[in-house]
Amino acid sequence: MWRELLPIGRHPESGGYRRYAWTGADTECRAWFRAQAEARGFTYEVDRNGNQWAWLGDPLAGDAVVTGSHLDSVPDGGAFDGPLGVISSFAALDELRRRGAAFTRPLALTNFGDEEGARFGLACVGSRLTAGQLTVEAAHRLRDGDGITLPQAMEAAGYDPDAIGPDPERLGRIGAFVELHVEQGRALDLTGDPVGIASAIWPHGRWRFDFRGEANHAGTTGLADRRDPMLTYAETVLAARREAELAGAVATFGKVAVEPNGVNAIPSLVRGWLDSRAADQDRLDTVVSGIERAAREHAERAGVDLDVVRESFTPVVEFEHALRDEIGKILTERGGTGHAAGRSVPVLGTGAGHDAGILSASVPTAMLFVRNPTGISHSPAEHAAEDDCVAGVIALADVLEGLACR
Repeated sequence: MWRELLPIGRHPESGGYRRYAWTGADTECRAWFRAQAEARGFTYEVDRNGNQWAWLGDPLAGDAVVTGSHLDSVPDGGAFDGPLGVISSFAALDELRRRGAAFTRPLALTNFGDEEGARFGLACVGSRLTAGQLTVEAAHRLRDGDGITLPQAMEAAGYDPDAIGPDPERLGRIGAFVELHVEQGRALDLTGDPVGIASAIWPHGRWRFDFRGEANHAGTTGLADRRDPMLTYAETVLAARREAELAGAVATFGKVAVEPNGVNAIPSLVRGWLDSRAADQDRLDTVVSGIERAAREHAERAGVDLDVVRESFTPVVEFEHALRDEIGKILTERGGTGHAAGRSVPVLGTGAGHDAGILSASVPTAMLFVRNPTGISHSPAEHAAEDDCVAGVIALADVLEGLACR
């Protein structure tokens, strides 16, 4: 499975993946998912929001145990973020069939669409729509960098954009959702554990900073006569680092757009996107307000206008304790994660958002993490060792068996 999926959407120069929502690479990934489902005799379907489902058992029975992740990527992303969870889900079901497991609850695998938000700037679009956390009107307003709207992109890929919207009936049939993901950090590497359990997702959001100055000639305009928004933007990037360090949080300006974007022209507009995350809401508020305050001070001194728009926000997500504790008990008793039986599996928080976090407001959710020895993610250098990936599959199979075979 890994070898079949590996070349899809891989950029020949960067070695990273460009599997953006509703593009050719995304279509190939979706075809791969469908082929895997049908080869196993699963019931395959696509929901109203373009999310893919593969069912083992009656999809309408209710109280289903669902697993899966996503197949799209960030720009030049790694091979593991998302796909590891989908591939491991198929492999875990294969393992349970090999064991001859007798299921008492339906099982499903899913591939949620547009999780990374690389094309339209909003993460977890598929799961947000399903959970009613993104309105149809707001979704229809989403545009990519070329001005193509989400409905236009979906229609071009063969899907009906008029069908999107909340899907409470589908969510009502899910009794538990467990997502496996490569760890985006080094906590497991430091403890020596191949697999861990998520405790919570940090609150996080994205803010757009629009710095508006005055375009002018780079060679003839004196420094004192300039209203250069690039300088204010640069000061704001440095302020973000300072505020994050003071609060023990993270803040990143990872995307920027410049107009008119000429080498010999002072910009008229610099638009930068801030991503900030912290262990709790108070710290996140402190960081973002500190960054905005610094930006406005620099903008005022430089004669630059500033608008700040919050484009997305996700509050802290505490995964359901009862499900998390049950999973911990299953893994501790079975010892199939590379631990000795009876040794507890580590529980850790994460600053990365996931579909499981979005769904947690509607259904009981949990996450398993697979060790990432470098901690690198959203990069071609992202990696997990084969033995650890296998340990993740066994852990997921144990969890699904424990939840669905009682």
